[in-house]
Amino acid sequence: MAGFRTHIDASRDVLTAAAAAIDEASVERAVVAIQAALAADKPLLVCGNGGSAADAMHIAGELVGRYQKERRALRAMALAADPAVLTAWSNDYSYDTAFARQVEAFGEAGGVLLALSTSGNSKNVVAAADVARKKTMTVIALTGAGGGKLGPKADVLLAVPSTETPLIQQVHICIYHYLCAEVETRIAR
Repeated sequence: MAGFRTHIDASRDVLTAAAAAIDEASVERAVVAIQAALAADKPLLVCGNGGSAADAMHIAGELVGRYQKERRALRAMALAADPAVLTAWSNDYSYDTAFARQVEAFGEAGGVLLALSTSGNSKNVVAAADVARKKTMTVIALTGAGGGKLGPKADVLLAVPSTETPLIQQVHICIYHYLCAEVETRIAR
């Protein structure tokens, strides 16, 4: 069993690798897209499965509530946060289209879909991206190495150079905290 310091070292190493691999211009494009959508009162829809669903709720909570600054509520919604919609659709139709259905309902041209998938291959997240693109929403993907099937569907791909889910999720937290901070600062001006 690896020790605590080994675990911390692995976290540090993937953060360092992500800082080198993820283009700063791509991160800026993500910030600008989210800020523009929210400033225009267009929706930011966020989706993911498992830990990424929890991350999606975290992101929505930071933006609807507040991250670090006092400001108006922002129109952010985590698509896994409504168990009645999620389970009804999944039971009657398919879990693979549960997020896509919500993008159909709540997505708007000029809005943003922030799609989290450590593999980039989550069928329901990829399907949500397809619907978002049809609605002319910007698709921002947070994934692991390579971006998977989600990568080519994204306007902005932020791919962590790792295939280890927990390490990818740790970097995703750093990325989305940065996105929240920047969006909030720019909207609060």
